[in-house]
Amino acid sequence: MSDLRPIGMFDSGMGGLTVVKELFASMPGERLVYLGDTARYPYGGRSDETIRAFGLEDARFLLSMDIKMLIVACNTVSSVALDDIQRECNEIPVIGVVAPGARAAVSRTASKKVGVIGTLATIRTQSYQKAIAALDGGIKTYGKACPLFVPLVEEGLADSDITRLTAQHYLYELVNYGIDCLILGCTHYPLLMEAIQSTVGANVQLLDSAYWTAKEAKDILIAMEQRNPEKEDGKDKSRFFVTDRTEEFQRTASIFLGSPVANLEKMNLEQLTGIL
Repeated sequence: MSDLRPIGMFDSGMGGLTVVKELFASMPGERLVYLGDTARYPYGGRSDETIRAFGLEDARFLLSMDIKMLIVACNTVSSVALDDIQRECNEIPVIGVVAPGARAAVSRTASKKVGVIGTLATIRTQSYQKAIAALDGGIKTYGKACPLFVPLVEEGLADSDITRLTAQHYLYELVNYGIDCLILGCTHYPLLMEAIQSTVGANVQLLDSAYWTAKEAKDILIAMEQRNPEKEDGKDKSRFFVTDRTEEFQRTASIFLGSPVANLEKMNLEQLTGIL
């Protein structure tokens, strides 16, 4: 059996493109419908109520596109509103980026000490801490909000002295706790992998939530026999929507994906908020 319908994926902006990259690497024939809500980006500093409302609007739009799976490629929404979105979209699999990263950490930590970095909302909700504790109550999890990392990525400063200094400012505290795994709890952070790894040292394993989310999506589609049988060209057949700043998205997308995004469409915010 197979299913030719696309996979739906959304983020508050462009960070979810790291999940897109990993998904195409493992399933190059799958088609995507990606929504970046750039008009209301970022979600990370907003209230839980607002994050929940935005996440449900994003999910409803993608559900209207006849998707076979929904990936909430936003740590903030995954931390605050995943249960609500799963109830809303109960006819298809809905996965976030928190649980896959948490499972990876539990299976890899030897010291039973795990660090998590993310947006203010992701760290405030302690979503990774709760997910890890549910799997292994003996693991200590230490969270650190790193709000400056996202703008550094989007300004193209991943390989710069200011980024390395910022990493040191944020991460030395976690290193001192004795962690041996660090979850990159924001989809922008894989682009800072080199600066982060050099700061925490080779003895700390970095866990990219984008990679583990793409792997979980593939595992689910295989189990449900819903893989697209095509072997390639999924990226060229995919659709990418943004709610604002199309030119900026295209520029930054090239950083995330390594090439420009074809089939980029700008939609009015009223189209998104008007879907019931």
